[in-house]
Amino acid sequence: MNIQLRKWTLSDKESLKTLCNTVDRQYLSDRLPSPYTDSDAEWWLNMVTEAEGKSGLFRAVTVDDQVVGSISVERREDVYRIDGELGYMLQTDHWSQGIMTQAVAQITRLAFDLLDILRISAHVFAPNIASAKVLEKNGYELEATIRKGAIKDGKVYTIVQYGWVKKDC
Repeated sequence: MNIQLRKWTLSDKESLKTLCNTVDRQYLSDRLPSPYTDSDAEWWLNMVTEAEGKSGLFRAVTVDDQVVGSISVERREDVYRIDGELGYMLQTDHWSQGIMTQAVAQITRLAFDLLDILRISAHVFAPNIASAKVLEKNGYELEATIRKGAIKDGKVYTIVQYGWVKKDC
């Protein structure tokens, strides 16, 4: 199994649509449209091409050259601009194979090399134990528990915050 991160390209529109329309959304941000349309994919692919290296890093997660997920570190703004926020998603039929653990390791190194940041934060819905384990396996440390920190589909969730500080690399 060959796991790679690569930059998104405009030719990835169909792969991106498939990913976004089939991924388990239970613990994902509501900013991901549903259904995910051609225009959503075109907008996002253009945005990440423009933002690449400036406000973040955005990568397709591939297994044997097939897109199976997405991962990014988005540089925060204003006084928080030294922090990048990590986010990722993976198709369910690829869960529990170590794919996202490797992808997080790769994007963490890339983000510190290519973005002017001192830390990376990741926010996880508390019941999403698998995602927390991915971060912990990569050396991210639990920094905070934010009670009643998010609402998804009418349900209020506790959020756990993980972080990696550049000196830890």
